[in-house]
Amino acid sequence: MTWKQVFTSSIGQKITMSLTGIFLILFLIVHVSVNACVWFNDGGEIFNRAANFLGANAVPRVIEVGLFLFFILHIVQGYVLEAENRTKRNVPYAINYGNRGSRWYSRSMGLLGTLVLLFLIIHLIDFWIPSRFGKMPEATLTGGKVVHNLYSLMQIRFQQLWIVIVYVIGCISLAYHLMHGFYSAFKTLGVYNKRYLILIRWCGYLFAIIVPLVFAMMPISFYLGWVK
Repeated sequence: MTWKQVFTSSIGQKITMSLTGIFLILFLIVHVSVNACVWFNDGGEIFNRAANFLGANAVPRVIEVGLFLFFILHIVQGYVLEAENRTKRNVPYAINYGNRGSRWYSRSMGLLGTLVLLFLIIHLIDFWIPSRFGKMPEATLTGGKVVHNLYSLMQIRFQQLWIVIVYVIGCISLAYHLMHGFYSAFKTLGVYNKRYLILIRWCGYLFAIIVPLVFAMMPISFYLGWVK
């Protein structure tokens, strides 16, 4: 398969979607681990330390560039595949099997991906852009190191109910997107053993529930005053 076919053929596009999807799943694991630090309830000391490590060191910053490239590639390929699938199926099926043929979220990956994209844009505007290009409040860690105080920014943002609701909706969309995407990514890459597929499917379900739930509970916890 040539490089051109990787991005233009149906098989190449699906493989690209799978590989970028798995990379983004790994990113979610790192991101949710850092976010979970808010529940130490120590005024943001551990969270700000972890966030500063990811933002100030060379290796995470290089990975961040790759992350954006993978996000863009995943989004573009996703829309291309969605458009091609719609073009190939202009005539509806004679019988609508509904969830007997496939789950509704498997048939709605384009919509769910769009909702996740909108959520991502809002998230970048709320936190990433201020931390990279704007004037951020600062915090002094134990030992005297001064870092961006992302924790205090989260406290401010998540006092607004509409922002909390938007984040929860984004996390729900992410959950359903992962319900199909996690399993589909490994199957596309050649995992056909029935035992492994069952294991991957259940791991995907657990991942799709636990990770978005942790993300969603973060703004809820700030809004309800569970972390201060």
